[in-house]
Amino acid sequence: MPSENSGSLRVFDKTIDYEVRRSDDATQPRIDVDIHGVTVVLPAGSDIEPQELVEDNAQWVLEKWRHYEGHRKKAPSRSFEPGETFPYRGRELPAEVRDVDQSHIETDAFVLAADTVEEAGIQDMLEALYRREARSVFESRIDHYADKMGVEPGKLELRNQRTRWASCSPQRTLSFNWRLVMAPDSIIDYVVVHELAHLREKNHTNRFWSIVRKYDPDYESHVDWLTENSSTLIFTEEDL
Repeated sequence: MPSENSGSLRVFDKTIDYEVRRSDDATQPRIDVDIHGVTVVLPAGSDIEPQELVEDNAQWVLEKWRHYEGHRKKAPSRSFEPGETFPYRGRELPAEVRDVDQSHIETDAFVLAADTVEEAGIQDMLEALYRREARSVFESRIDHYADKMGVEPGKLELRNQRTRWASCSPQRTLSFNWRLVMAPDSIIDYVVVHELAHLREKNHTNRFWSIVRKYDPDYESHVDWLTENSSTLIFTEEDL
């Protein structure tokens, strides 16, 4: 018999582990399945048996679990060694450590300054370089599309959310996940257009999507690309 905090579900030839969480905010029992695994969320004080809940929804859980298992398998494993490749604007570039004054990105490589790598390591220096370049790229694309779309965005913030690529606050602040700079330029542009469209239409209404389509006619394929490839745009396993 599984404990209150965890359990397992056997479906055909698969054993799927799950966690149980009780929530004061939950009004109905639910099963959350994402790239991190399966979680049964129960209202506080509920007498529902989590094992019965997952067994009653076994086929659905299996389908969702398989979907995210595929994403987990796509996630790259990083060793942060010289010569290892990392994505940048849709291309894979090797990390090279050289005797240069400042780390920078060239057409065919991430060039990391040897003295700073010795102090901070490849991982920290590469992330700092990514963040610096991401700000420059996002600022450029925001300026480009804001002028076309006739909107006035606020300040730009860089974040590293696990599940969101960007957001637009009521104060018109645009927040972008710095790892988005790993994606092809067409994907970056879609996300920029998406957030700028929120400055004209707050919710995802038909009018909102018509605005997005006007400035990115292929936005649906870009949404699909992000859905299928988001797990490849990770820097470390903590990003999953």
